[in-house]
Amino acid sequence: MTAPSNKSVLGLMVLAIFFVSLNLRPAISSIGPLLETIRTDLALSNSQISLLTSVPVFCMGLFAPLAVGFNRKFGMKRSVSILIIVIGTLTLVRGLVPSYPALLASAFFIGLAIAIISPLLSAMIKRNFPTRPASLIGVYSFGMGLGATLSSGLTGVFYTILDWPLALASWGLLAVAALILWQRVEEPQSDALEVRGEPARSPWKNKRAWLMLLFFAFQSALFFSLITWLAPIASDKGMNILTAGAVLTVMSLVQLVGNLSIPALLGKFPSRLLWTFVSLGSGAAGILLLMIEGTAFIWLAAVLLGITLGGLFPIALLMPLDENTRADDVNSWTAMIQSGGYIISSIMPFGIGFLYDRYGTHDITLNLMLGYILVLAVCALLLNKKVRETK
Repeated sequence: MTAPSNKSVLGLMVLAIFFVSLNLRPAISSIGPLLETIRTDLALSNSQISLLTSVPVFCMGLFAPLAVGFNRKFGMKRSVSILIIVIGTLTLVRGLVPSYPALLASAFFIGLAIAIISPLLSAMIKRNFPTRPASLIGVYSFGMGLGATLSSGLTGVFYTILDWPLALASWGLLAVAALILWQRVEEPQSDALEVRGEPARSPWKNKRAWLMLLFFAFQSALFFSLITWLAPIASDKGMNILTAGAVLTVMSLVQLVGNLSIPALLGKFPSRLLWTFVSLGSGAAGILLLMIEGTAFIWLAAVLLGITLGGLFPIALLMPLDENTRADDVNSWTAMIQSGGYIISSIMPFGIGFLYDRYGTHDITLNLMLGYILVLAVCALLLNKKVRETK
């Protein structure tokens, strides 16, 4: 029997990475369209319900450093297999035990699993696709974006057919397809230069790593704040639950285009700063439109915000890959950046829920989002300045 070619092995790996990445958002983003339904059914406050998105994001930060230890103990392939099983099983459990403690516990452990998978996938991309990291980050971010889009758009539809626990649980089926493909992945012979025995380059005392951490934190805060609160903001302006969910879907669909197109455009026009400011300018315009009374500009705002999210995420993912040449270094830098980044960003949706409970207006929400954009702009300028200084 002829051994499979290195090209076919890598092709299967790309497909498997895509299906694994599909599972990294639905357990979180499926909550948004049913936020008010779950809150009413379980008699929760806005602060309590917002924990269902804040807790997994916090865990995605808190446990990201475990990726280094998981890789050493189990290896990349086995680690990802274990964690995909965790995500799928706990998502399905939501349909069997529809209580707030069960939802919160599943959010915790799903966030832990996502935390460890993300740096491992980045390291795998750097190791096995050293000359095409931007393209593979495009596949990875597109998969996550598609998972978020499908779950935010179809969960409301599933709710009209099923009850909300089964609508949430249905996304656990994605893990089955991912696991089947992932089990077929073989580790190819990589041409990447790895210096065996050298410890990973620590990012903790590196100023650029801390700037990347802040950039990742605030782009993530913008993403999770929008997927949690855009539909409720649209509802507050007079839209019903299905229409508000459709607004979220439009934003997510546009984000998908950005997830694919920005990495491709970076190949032709490699200025990270240019595309960062295109994304930030679009986001600022979208938020300003949401500040206008009524529903006339909500759809346009969703498009502009989708452009923002679609551009910022792949740029943030590429930062540690641009900075390092070794897969182990990428793993440790990504773990550090995502650890601090997700911990910071996890506070934001909960904070918005707390402020909304207290003041009853989303004007504060929108002003906070403008603040995120300002911080992102400062981080991007400082990172670009340091790049110029080293040339």
